[in-house]
Amino acid sequence: MAIQKVGVVGCGLMGSGIAQVCAQAGCTVVVREVSQELVDKGLKSIEKNLQRLVEKGTFTEADRGAARGRLSGTVTLDALKDCDLIIEAIIEQLPAKKELWSALEKLCPKTTIFASNTSSISITEMATVTARPDRFLGLHFFNPVPVMKLVEVIRTIATDPAVFEEIVEFAKRLGKTPVRTSDRTGFIVNRLLVPYLLDAVRALEEGVGSIEDIDNSMKLGCGHPMGPLTLLDFVGLDTTHYIANVMFDEFKERRFASPPLLKRMVLAGWNGRKAGRGFYDYADPKNPKPMQLT
Repeated sequence: MAIQKVGVVGCGLMGSGIAQVCAQAGCTVVVREVSQELVDKGLKSIEKNLQRLVEKGTFTEADRGAARGRLSGTVTLDALKDCDLIIEAIIEQLPAKKELWSALEKLCPKTTIFASNTSSISITEMATVTARPDRFLGLHFFNPVPVMKLVEVIRTIATDPAVFEEIVEFAKRLGKTPVRTSDRTGFIVNRLLVPYLLDAVRALEEGVGSIEDIDNSMKLGCGHPMGPLTLLDFVGLDTTHYIANVMFDEFKERRFASPPLLKRMVLAGWNGRKAGRGFYDYADPKNPKPMQLT
């Protein structure tokens, strides 16, 4: 039976985007947050995004109203108990995720599929707190979710192949391009991207080039839409540092180790665009200036 009702846990940047694309695809969506304030904030963000689609001419007012009508918010997990699929998009901390999945296991029927949007945590380890490892997998979206086409669909050794293919088809329904991968730390994108970003920080530390020259080299020399240090600021230095630590713990290879400069910047709270400074100063967001770091 096709997935009709989707539960999304977390209504922050990623969760609200996931909820939006599911609603746009015709699914009934219930999104859960820990407080009504966060629910309202997330739904308001979705409403703004839907309105932008109308203003761009890619959505009609009727489309906007229909998508919004399929969305509801809640602060209780009970509201998710009759969902066909639940997608988790909460904080990247294993204990919190395990606690959530353990609670949902008790609420949901055996037919409900569980999927985590994690970018780095073991899907297999999360599934251990449930009695449905065959219906547990990863569904990793990219930021901003309504814009980015890629979704990594991640199977564990226990995931039922039929469930895996069902979620691949579901990703296509959302207008995404799914890639199949397995539960190995970093999956495809971060396995390749994180060492590249960390090497850019090392190049800066070692005086290979300035912030601007490193970024311009990769933009103009390799055709990347943004340089690695700009991308680090966009993703969040704290997020990259965390993922790097997870990957280093798994592989014990230098290419996954967080460079000293990145560690110091995270300790200082210079986490990139969201913090107002990282490799660039965003006092004027439209005209960021490179920081003096070395």
